[in-house]
Amino acid sequence: MTSARIEMLTPTEAAVVSCVAVRDVNRVIDEKILPKGLYKVGRDRTRWFDVDACAFISFYFKAANQLTSEERMRTIVAASAGLQGEVAGVLEKEWIIRREFLTIDLAPFLRSVHQRLAKLTAAHALVVEDADILGGTPVIRDTRIPVYDIAASVTAGLPTQRILAAYPGLTAENLELAALYAEANPQRGRPRRTPTLPAGSVVISTRRTPRRKLAS
Repeated sequence: MTSARIEMLTPTEAAVVSCVAVRDVNRVIDEKILPKGLYKVGRDRTRWFDVDACAFISFYFKAANQLTSEERMRTIVAASAGLQGEVAGVLEKEWIIRREFLTIDLAPFLRSVHQRLAKLTAAHALVVEDADILGGTPVIRDTRIPVYDIAASVTAGLPTQRILAAYPGLTAENLELAALYAEANPQRGRPRRTPTLPAGSVVISTRRTPRRKLAS
């Protein structure tokens, strides 16, 4: 069930695919919610998640209003064991878990995860990093448009048509994928903000005038 292109995901990528916060993705490891076979922790403490883990992560947090944490964890254990063939008959083709009087269908979570994964894969394919293009800044393929600039416009809530008018070579899908790429690959640190001056204003001097000391 794992993607041919993306087999292991970073915490931010897993959060995007699972549609939960990054802190929740890390919680499933810290609180031992997720079975060990569905993630890896490197010697440098970096974390990697199996694609199948995202369906369980999504289920655990989105079903919180309907099921107790114990019921959700038991479901995840049973389903993950079924994936490895350890418990015959527990996991059916439809991803349905049946236990006593309780029946849980995990298929909607699986479908959502694979849809998001397909979009994330397309987002990675859309972005190029080339040292000869803007010094290696991630750009939209076949353009010199920085992907984070597009993502910032989308995140700021600018109308799609307004963004497309400024970048006529792009499509609405490009905007969606650019925003998804930036969400899964956040920039480190805060970008430097340039103050915006009122129209018609002119900078006469950039020298700062020291404050006068008050008389004691």
